[in-house]
Amino acid sequence: MRIGVLGTGNMADALATHWARAGHEVTLGGRNAVEAERLATRIGGSAKPSTLREAAEFGQVVLAALPFAAGVSVAWELRAALDGKVLLDCSNPVGPGFRLLTEGGPSAARQLAAAAPGAHVVKAFNLCHESVWRMRPPVFEGRPLAVPVCGDDHAALARVRELVRDVGCEPVVGGGLERAGLLEATAALFIALWVGEEADVQAIAPPLAYAAGPSREQAEGGQRSFC
Repeated sequence: MRIGVLGTGNMADALATHWARAGHEVTLGGRNAVEAERLATRIGGSAKPSTLREAAEFGQVVLAALPFAAGVSVAWELRAALDGKVLLDCSNPVGPGFRLLTEGGPSAARQLAAAAPGAHVVKAFNLCHESVWRMRPPVFEGRPLAVPVCGDDHAALARVRELVRDVGCEPVVGGGLERAGLLEATAALFIALWVGEEADVQAIAPPLAYAAGPSREQAEGGQRSFC
């Protein structure tokens, strides 16, 4: 697969490294040619430096590894080059005080879709710190990390699911792009709990078998365990 990356920061580095190692052709686009060259050298393999426009033109999938504040303007600038492409959004619109910057308005992913209306926007890879994506692979207690994926185009979703697996994770159907805002809000909450409260977010949810409430047998078993 041909992958264009918009940005040369930590998320670009972490994800593009996996994809280059998996055998994909990767072009790293940045406004700063020196930083793009440096990142391509560090990743090695097929990775090549380029401008933002060249990366957008090159990729079948284009990763927008950009800060929320910059994403819309870059997508608008490159909208013609992004036409028909998969535009993968991993951004988190989270501001000071862990505030969701899009509250009351369209999600970051929806804003990208509006800026580049010919692209097939998919939301994924926004729930973890970049250090997690650097793991090879992100597996915890023997269980691969699950990655929710939201989007409306079936072919675009299939490509992104493949890229999730190439990182060593398991894709999870997250629904259409209208749910991207829920993913972004989840990230804002998780970051607030992780960073602000030092809470273990994994401890919040019960096992799947209990998600809709325990069965009668499970409930009775739980009662007996306390006797």
